[in-house]
Amino acid sequence: MNGTRKEILQGIEHWLKSEQKQRIFWLNGLAGTGKSTIAQSFAQMAFADGRLGASFFCSRDVEDQSNIQAIFPTLAFQLAHQNLPFQKELFQVLKKHPGVRKQSLCVQMEELIVGPLKTTNIPTLIIIDALDECKDKEPASAILSILSRHVSEIPNVKFFITGRPETRIRSGFRLKSLHPITEVLKLHEVKPETVNSDIKLFFQTQFTELVEEQSDCSSTEDWPSPSEIDILCEKAAGFFIYASTVVKFVKSSNHPPAEQLKMITSFPHSTSHEWSSGIDILYTQVLEQAAMDVDVDKEKVNSSFRTVIGAVVLVLNPLSAKALSDLLGVPYISAILRSLHSLLLVPPGQDAVVHIFHKSFPDFLIDQRRCTDHRFFVDPSIYHTEILLSCLRLMGENLKKNICGLDDYAALSEVKDLSDCKKDHIGDALEYACCFWTKHLLGILDGSPGVEEVQEAIDKFFPTCLLFWMEALILMGKLAIGVHALNDVQQWYTSVSYMWSCY
Repeated sequence: MNGTRKEILQGIEHWLKSEQKQRIFWLNGLAGTGKSTIAQSFAQMAFADGRLGASFFCSRDVEDQSNIQAIFPTLAFQLAHQNLPFQKELFQVLKKHPGVRKQSLCVQMEELIVGPLKTTNIPTLIIIDALDECKDKEPASAILSILSRHVSEIPNVKFFITGRPETRIRSGFRLKSLHPITEVLKLHEVKPETVNSDIKLFFQTQFTELVEEQSDCSSTEDWPSPSEIDILCEKAAGFFIYASTVVKFVKSSNHPPAEQLKMITSFPHSTSHEWSSGIDILYTQVLEQAAMDVDVDKEKVNSSFRTVIGAVVLVLNPLSAKALSDLLGVPYISAILRSLHSLLLVPPGQDAVVHIFHKSFPDFLIDQRRCTDHRFFVDPSIYHTEILLSCLRLMGENLKKNICGLDDYAALSEVKDLSDCKKDHIGDALEYACCFWTKHLLGILDGSPGVEEVQEAIDKFFPTCLLFWMEALILMGKLAIGVHALNDVQQWYTSVSYMWSCY
């Protein structure tokens, strides 16, 4: 839309015109941040200026556009269409090797792209959008791997590539010959105020057009109100796919727009009413790809996939990959998290906290009406049970008298290295278990299949670990949590006892 993404497009335009060594531009963004729209706008601008040589817009929903074997032949055809010298060279190649399009990707690149470009030495731009949506079985992107071998042979060509930060794409751009010449722009790290301004303009423009087009939206009314626009922008959280989906939802011809909008804005902190939109399809596609991308023992990982996702979604305080692994007892958790870079912020390093980017993702996962694929549906009661049992297991295995090994009668205020001591002997996972286990207990609903197992685990915990748990809370300066936690246990047992009395 005119007037949006100005700074980003100007930055890409500057990259294209400059003489800097970064001849590859990776527009890196999570699902729904607007990569393809920016690529389309940039392609139109470059084409109008006569600088676009060829483009390939990948799409997993279209067979030809998800076929990795189609990329180089398509680019070669477009380059020949745009440039007569290239066309002549390509004809010579096709006369000698008429079946080249059926050859390996490496041969295609050498014969159809590199050879003619080296001979003609034409300066041009090639765009490949949504590279992650091409069917590719290689651990590092096959296209990027081949590009890394030949990019130095065609110095006058620039490549603009977009793709989600999935494992094979990140691995491809880390290749030695690509990394130094690649400029990276992460859309999810663009200044929030800039993104929100664009999204606000988008909402205002779309709803103004809606008022003008539909008779049941009176242009004399202040609709939508500034506060409603603000709520929508806050809920969008930088995701253009969300904004687009909301507009489509409100514009639905089956319901009055005002009612549709009210369903969303009347619950400022919930996204449950967007379940019928295309964003759910997007999330399902990303999860399907993530499940296939996990490259360790498939059977073990698949059995833990929902456990890990459920924990990330339901934990009451974000945890690092290491803490999640320690808490859940899943040693290969990094393999699962790596496959979810499009939906989660997974910083480098085992100790960095894993975050969810947008609330609509957990809302989608825990709503069976929305998440219809049983492989990904996270039943809160079931996974609160899993997390609770993991907490109790971890505390039972690790809590002990004087867990930090302090001197007898030591005053905590006099222990100089108490913070380091807590980190070494308690750690993030055990601290989380001590502080939040009863909150997960309250998430276990009446009739949950794990109620009896939970009761047995709690009955075992109190006689053996109560004092050690209290001591750990004191060391963490969080004894008050223990008081509230005991109230949580009493509240849960009361509800369970009532449930059993009803039978």
